[in-house]
Amino acid sequence: MGVFQWTEAYSVHVELFDRQHRVLFIVSEELHQALRVGRGKVVVGRILQRLIDYATTHFADEEVAMALKEYPDLRSHRAQHQALLAQLLRYRKDYQADKLGVAAKLMPFLQRWLTDHIMQTDKKYGSLLNDDDRVPTLKFGRDETGR
Repeated sequence: MGVFQWTEAYSVHVELFDRQHRVLFIVSEELHQALRVGRGKVVVGRILQRLIDYATTHFADEEVAMALKEYPDLRSHRAQHQALLAQLLRYRKDYQADKLGVAAKLMPFLQRWLTDHIMQTDKKYGSLLNDDDRVPTLKFGRDETGR
């Protein structure tokens, strides 16, 4: 069993966002597995780009849905998204500058993101986005692996 395993405990009960969160778990687990076999540096650039691309789309989808439902904590939620994305961009910059240990530093960041942000922040919007009106179907154009 890997470090990044999706379980129903992570569900925000919005199908689109649960599906998107699963992809983030899959990509994060790919990095974990690469680190386990000594290939972290080889894959970190590709994985960082996938995370940046996917997070950008996922965050936009969440924010549109929250805005449509007049989610009261949208401003602070958006600020968290911006901080998470900014950190991913810093990791990419460090990787491109050949700084050591980027893959190893990325692991705890991903663990905090996937547990803290989803479990504490994203869970708060579930009931609002799951009332009688359905969350609009937002298309992010990526398969289940985030490619």
